[in-house]
Amino acid sequence: MPMLGDILAAARGSAGTFQRWLQASDSDLVDRMGAAAANLGLSSSGYARLAVADFSRFASEEDWATLTSSLRDSDDPGTVCLLAMVHWRLAVS
Repeated sequence: MPMLGDILAAARGSAGTFQRWLQASDSDLVDRMGAAAANLGLSSSGYARLAVADFSRFASEEDWATLTSSLRDSDDPGTVCLLAMVHWRLAVS
């Protein structure tokens, strides 16, 4: 299993292409993320990077436990991590 730092780096690195992938798989989340990004004066990829940074700094132990559990069975931990962090950021906004 990859180290958490590697997963976070993959999530940050995926932020630029994340929106294209997400548009094809969850357009509702793209709309929610786009609106939240616009409210903060950010691009969607900027919002994804903010989600990673905020989760890293402010998420509770329970949030981290949920994230690490979901990573265990994933073939693409970077994407799973990024999705979870964007969902978390939208929920706490």
